Amino acid sequence: MNTLLNVVAPIFVLIGIGYLSARRKWISDEALRGMTSFVFTLAMPCLLFSGATTPHPNGGATAFAFFSGCLVVYGLALLLARHGLRMSMAESGTLALNASFGNTAMIGIPLVLAAYGQAGLAQMLAIVGLHSLILLPLGTVVAEMAHSSDKPLRQILEATILSVLRNPIVMAVLAGLVVSSLGMALPEVVRRFLDMTGMAGPPVALFCLGASLIHFDARRDWPSALLCTALKLVLFPFTVWLIGQSIGLPPLSLAVAVLAAGMPTGANAFFLARRYASGSERSGATVLLSTILSIGTLALLLGAL
Repeated sequence: MNTLLNVVAPIFVLIGIGYLSARRKWISDEALRGMTSFVFTLAMPCLLFSGATTPHPNGGATAFAFFSGCLVVYGLALLLARHGLRMSMAESGTLALNASFGNTAMIGIPLVLAAYGQAGLAQMLAIVGLHSLILLPLGTVVAEMAHSSDKPLRQILEATILSVLRNPIVMAVLAGLVVSSLGMALPEVVRRFLDMTGMAGPPVALFCLGASLIHFDARRDWPSALLCTALKLVLFPFTVWLIGQSIGLPPLSLAVAVLAAGMPTGANAFFLARRYASGSERSGATVLLSTILSIGTLALLLGAL
C-alpha cells in the first residue's frame, strides 16, 4: 500500500495543485498557456526524441500488445456508437477516440517512471512514440470523412497528414526514428540537454493537466461519458492484458503495456472533437471523469501487476 501511495499520490497531488491554482486564479491564463507551450513544443519532444534514439529491448512487442488492444477497443466503440447508440459518424468517431486515446504523456510517463524506473520508461516510450502517430491520424481521417464526405479521399488524406506533421511530439518521434535507423550517435552534450529538458516535461505537464480540468464539466453527457470511461479504464487494459499474455510478454513489458492502456482519456481527444464540433461536451466530460476515476483504477492495476 505504501508503494502505491508513493507512486500514485504525488502524481494526482500535482494534478490537484494545478486544478486549484487555475480555479483560485493563482496562475494567469497567459502563464498557463506558456507552460503548456513549453511542455508540448520543447520538453516532451526532447524526452521523446531522446527515447526514440535509445534502444528499447522488447519495445516492439510491448507496442504491439498495446496497439492491438487499442484498435480492438476503438473498433468496438465505433460500432457501439454507430449502431447501438445511433450516433452520427462524426460523434461515433469522437466516442471511439475517447475510449482509446489515453493520457500516456502527461500521466503515463511520470507514473511508469515512478513505478518502474528507466527500464519501464524505455518500454513506455515505445508506446508514446507511436501513440499520437497512430491514433490522431485515425481520428482525423474519421472526422474528415464525416465532415467532408463530398471531398475526394486524396484531399482528406492530405489534410490529415498536414495536421499530424504540425504536431511537435509526432515530429520528435519521427526525427528520433530517423537518427536511430541511421545509426547516428548523439554527442554527449546533446544527450544531456535532451535529458535535462525532457525530464522537466512530466511534472509541468501534470500541473497543466490539472489546470485544464476546470474547463470540463462531467455533469454534461455523463451517461455516455461514463460508458467511455468504462471502456477506457476497464475494457482497454483487460484487452491488452489478454493479448500480452497470449504473446508471452515479459512481466515488465506486460505491466507497462497494461498501465498505458489504463490511462485516462487524453485531452487531445477533446481538442479534436472541438475542432470538428462533434461531441466536444461529451469528450470533455470523459476527460474529467476518467481522470478522477483513474486514481482508483490505476492504483488497482499497479497492485495487481
